[in-house]
Amino acid sequence: MLTKPFALPVKLSSDESGFPPEAHAEMIEQARYYEYKAEGLGGDFLDAVEETVRRVASSPESGAIERANTRKRLVSGFPFTILYEIQPDRIYIAAVVHQHRRPGYWATRVE
Repeated sequence: MLTKPFALPVKLSSDESGFPPEAHAEMIEQARYYEYKAEGLGGDFLDAVEETVRRVASSPESGAIERANTRKRLVSGFPFTILYEIQPDRIYIAAVVHQHRRPGYWATRVE
């Protein structure tokens, strides 16, 4: 069972988790899947996502441009990418996406 809490070091968006509901749900769904596959792997996934978010927060403009104003950072050790936008008052995490599934589904979440 996945019990690791997920806390972010910076304010990224207005909701409690730091992610908008859709991106948070994706992240938790994947963590549960990995935990089902191997005990502890879900926590490892959350750690990797958290580290990627820290890198985004410390240097938001270093992420590669995915399209228009959307940037991306790879999640180390997992086939996932965090897609985000730099907005005047926050960093908006649009999605935590698998690199080989459903390309572009997240596009309606960004401006």
